[in-house]
Amino acid sequence: MSGFAPAGRAGRVALCVARFYAELADKLEAGARAALEEAGVAELDRFEVPGAFELPLAAAYAARSGRYDAVVCLGAVIRGETDHYDYVCTEAARGIQQVQLETGVPCGFGVLTVDTLDQALDRVAGGSKRDSGRSAAEAALASLAVKHALARNRSAVS
Repeated sequence: MSGFAPAGRAGRVALCVARFYAELADKLEAGARAALEEAGVAELDRFEVPGAFELPLAAAYAARSGRYDAVVCLGAVIRGETDHYDYVCTEAARGIQQVQLETGVPCGFGVLTVDTLDQALDRVAGGSKRDSGRSAAEAALASLAVKHALARNRSAVS
C-alpha cells in the first residue's frame, strides 16, 4: 500500500508511541510520519507512553478529545521467558480495537509482536520486511477514507 493517499484527507492525526524499545519506536515513528506526510496530513501530534500496555489509554484520550481524525499506535513487544508477552500483546490489540469501535476514530495498529529484536528490526523503517509504522498509518488513513466516503454517500442519499 505504499504511497496510499485517501480521498478526504486527515486534518490532524495523533501518534501514540510506546517508548519501551526506544530504537524501534523511533523507526516505527519514522515510517508512520513518512506515510502521513505523503498523504498530506496537515497536523501531527505525538504522545509518548512507557510501553505497549499503555497505548490503548493514550489512544482513547486522543480519540475522545475530538481533536483528531485518526490515531496511530506504535510500539513493540518482544517475547521473553514469561507469559507477560501474551498478556501485553493481547490487551494492547484488544484495547486499541475497542477505542476505534467505541469512538469511531480510526486507530492504526503498529505494535510489533515478535520473538526477537532482529525480527523487530526487519519490520521497521529501513528493515528487510514490511515497515509496520508506515503500514499502521496507511491503515488508519484507509479506514478514515471509508468513513468519509460513507458520510458523503449518506448525505447524498438524505
